[in-house]
Amino acid sequence: MIAAVLQLNAQGMSSTKLYNYIRIAHKKNVKLILLGEYVLNPFFKELEHLSFSMIKEQALHQIKVLKELASTYNITIVTPIILVKKGCVYKTVAKFAPASTSYYQQQILINYAHWNEEKFFANPVKPLEAPLTFKIDGFKFAVINGFELHFDEIFAKLKNKNIDCVLVPSVATFDSYERWKAIALTRAFTHSCYLLRANRIGEYQDKEFAWKFYGDSFLASPNAEILNHLGNQEELMIVEMSHTEVVNARRIWGFKEAINKRNSQTKDKS
Repeated sequence: MIAAVLQLNAQGMSSTKLYNYIRIAHKKNVKLILLGEYVLNPFFKELEHLSFSMIKEQALHQIKVLKELASTYNITIVTPIILVKKGCVYKTVAKFAPASTSYYQQQILINYAHWNEEKFFANPVKPLEAPLTFKIDGFKFAVINGFELHFDEIFAKLKNKNIDCVLVPSVATFDSYERWKAIALTRAFTHSCYLLRANRIGEYQDKEFAWKFYGDSFLASPNAEILNHLGNQEELMIVEMSHTEVVNARRIWGFKEAINKRNSQTKDKS
């Protein structure tokens, strides 16, 4: 499986870079391309000051562009996008495939005093469901939002899905570089899958401090290795992943097998 991360800052209504980079990815036989959070939309702190009509106009424009790109270049584009429905704003991750479009509504949102997405967005607080999953040429992906990477319960919903790669668009900032890398490697290793993380770049300045988005998009392997990574500049990262490597990792480490063995013992006793 050949996939790619497109590491960008916020693009607003412009689509020029999306067209250029997706044409390049197509020539390299890329099947899927992943973007970070708040690339198609302004950063959350800026969204708070925009009218819903402006947010909706921008989303409709980007959706039209991405559907066209996915169809024209026979590529699947996975990207966070803000949607406005019936006067409410929702934080989602969209999958634009050549012949269809799907949306995953983020289930757990940041709710800190300085960064309260849960308060701003209308995403419902309800029991967790399995994240969006799909296949491309037999290779199985799951999509979660960056903040959801922190929650065991999200990954519990994927434990029987036989995922080859978890896609994680993010908007990490401040001094979280090493923490993000540590948790991503741990998730990839303990769940015997690849983890492809896309982080945005750029900066947002408020009255108190600068929010610097440092990039560091990377591919983590099922054996807890960073196979590819980017710095803090605009760039396209093309990666290769193997279903065979995932299967071998599951066989060697046997994490799932150990749990299944114990679950079967419980069923036998009952």
